[in-house]
Amino acid sequence: MRYPGDPSLKRQSPIGILMLDTQFPRILGDIGNPETWPFPVLYRVVAGASPTRAVEQNPRALLAPFIEAGQDLVDQGCSGIVTTCGFLTLLQDELRAALDVPVATSSLMQFPMVQALLPTNRHPGILTISRPALTPAHLQAVGVPADAPVVGTEGGRSFTRDILNDQPSLNLEDCRLDMLDAAQALINTDSQVGAIILECTNMAPYATEIAEETGLPVFSVITLVHWLHAGLMPQQY
Repeated sequence: MRYPGDPSLKRQSPIGILMLDTQFPRILGDIGNPETWPFPVLYRVVAGASPTRAVEQNPRALLAPFIEAGQDLVDQGCSGIVTTCGFLTLLQDELRAALDVPVATSSLMQFPMVQALLPTNRHPGILTISRPALTPAHLQAVGVPADAPVVGTEGGRSFTRDILNDQPSLNLEDCRLDMLDAAQALINTDSQVGAIILECTNMAPYATEIAEETGLPVFSVITLVHWLHAGLMPQQY
């Protein structure tokens, strides 16, 4: 085992990213666009891991190929592994046990920390690609309370439909409007929402506008990966 403390990994330790098997565009700000990151990342596509299988079916059926791809990244020198679908919370325990390095399967893992940051009368809210598919089991797997406020984009113009159906092109303006509508619906539903967590990794490119429109801090897979990287490779002074 080569853990992050192993001297052989010092100043190397890139983040390894386990990608769903997709064709939709990975725009700047998306976890799957290498230009999103100011540090090295390595990618591995998990064959057969379509958005539909990860979100609307049982992702535990994909555990073996995720472990295989993750082990390949660890063998290449990665000392931290992340995934590109927030619904993979269901694989969190199995992946970290099998890969023997820090693993972050979902931006939802930030919920307890964000809750601890907020005033006592406030709590985080969640935006997800599919509210019906996000079950209490997904939330419980990473310490999110079952009664956390959640709003999905499944009723919007195109974001949920085109991502889950893995369309070769996206209407970015419609996607942007879907994000803003869902964020507004979230704070209209629960006036005590004090921060927003974006479950879907493909929502991250819209985080800035969501924050500007709502006046709330927004956390995504991007904030999670930056946090993980900062721990794996502390800045030298």
